[in-house]
Amino acid sequence: MKATTLCQCLVLAFSMAALSASAGKAPPPEKKVAQAAKKPTAKKPAAKKPAAKKGAVARKETVPKEPGPLADFGETQAPDDVVHVANWVSYTHNNFKRNFVLIDKKQARLYVFQPDGKLKGHSPILLGKAIGDHTVPGVGDKPLSQVKEEEKTTPAGRFFAQPGKNTKGENIIWIDYKAAVSMHRMRMVAEEERRAERMATPEPDDNRISYGCVNVPAPFYDKVLRPSLGKRGMFVYVLPETRTPQQLFGSFDVPKKA
Repeated sequence: MKATTLCQCLVLAFSMAALSASAGKAPPPEKKVAQAAKKPTAKKPAAKKPAAKKGAVARKETVPKEPGPLADFGETQAPDDVVHVANWVSYTHNNFKRNFVLIDKKQARLYVFQPDGKLKGHSPILLGKAIGDHTVPGVGDKPLSQVKEEEKTTPAGRFFAQPGKNTKGENIIWIDYKAAVSMHRMRMVAEEERRAERMATPEPDDNRISYGCVNVPAPFYDKVLRPSLGKRGMFVYVLPETRTPQQLFGSFDVPKKA
């Protein structure tokens, strides 16, 4: 009887010890996962909208309902594509009442117009050595020494020109800032390039010499082109050479008696 009571006491003691030990143990792995899943995750901060770029044309500007006049070239004879685009810009007010510039890459010539489509002046220019209307991605970030011959293009398109300065502090006019394409005074880069001689010849073929920028004779740049930029900026239309203006700009022939 006493032995049975003693055994029962020992079994009870061992059971109580086992319960105490299990109470202090960590929960099994699956419980840890469940507890971790219940923890609230930190909320990501809302993404900020990118700030508007400086120099961008205001969207609130309205185009007059009445068509504008045809471009007025005076006594200047211009290629058909130049006349076509100038008339379309003036007629549709695509320039938003600003001065505008047409660059004819095929003939290596630049035309400056008043807001009403009247020609202010024109000049021969030097431009990108390679034929093409595109910009090679990343070319604007390359050192000049790494730019390949086929990458030296003057991109075609409609651009909103903005004032700027080069590394020497000289004022320039940006056509495409990202691609590092600008209009500036013609400068002597290398004697063997004979840039002044190229500019003076009537043939446009030898005017392809730059890395992509548009070189303008200094007198024309200072007296006509730069002042036309003004405080409101101006639009630059670089005509294509691998497709038509209609394909690039969506332009159309306007009535001759606009």
